[in-house]
Amino acid sequence: MKTLLKSVAAASLMLAAAQPALAQAQAAAPSGPLVPGLAIADLDGVVANSNAYKTAQSQRPVTYKPQLDQAEARRRAITAQIQPLVDKFNKDRAAPGANQAALQQQYQQIQQIQQAGEQELRQILQPVGYSEAYVQEQIAEKLDQAVKSAMAKKKISLLLSPQAVTAFNNNGYNLSQDIITELNTLIPSAQLVPPQGWEPREVREQRAQQAAQQGQPTAAPAPTTPTAPAPSGR
Repeated sequence: MKTLLKSVAAASLMLAAAQPALAQAQAAAPSGPLVPGLAIADLDGVVANSNAYKTAQSQRPVTYKPQLDQAEARRRAITAQIQPLVDKFNKDRAAPGANQAALQQQYQQIQQIQQAGEQELRQILQPVGYSEAYVQEQIAEKLDQAVKSAMAKKKISLLLSPQAVTAFNNNGYNLSQDIITELNTLIPSAQLVPPQGWEPREVREQRAQQAAQQGQPTAAPAPTTPTAPAPSGR
């Protein structure tokens, strides 16, 4: 679970950073000859700039405000609990002839409180992380189709990521906005709240692997794509 929430947080930061980067790339459009059939696309930026993703990002703080407020309150309470212990530890450690055994006990106490607090915060914020993962999976299910459609319309036969290209000086190679347009058509909005029992792909794969190792049948996961109209997020 810790790995999941870290990956979700990292993905959020990466996608958020991709928004201005993609905008800058689209703003610069120098002229020059093009190689037919060749293009680049930043797929992380495509997802971050899709209507479905941006709408979900704006809805989530409202829909999950109770969890976010609870987590912030607990974070402050945990900090208030730990800070006096940290101050005492630092004071005792700086004293001449400090008792190393006592310092070790203090350190372990602080570490235990901190670890328990982190676990509690992860539990409180799990619905928020699941919502993030659920939205990203819904968009990912349409991304390949959007890419193929944009390539077909622009007659692109080879699509590269910006990381695979040393440099390029013509924005005519950038297919990102075309893919965003296709993606917005395929999935104009995403369901913000996962269905009951849904788990992110990472968790599902871990469970399937464990079940396979134990020779147990794997339970069918809850669907990612909504079968009913997506709620507004409130």
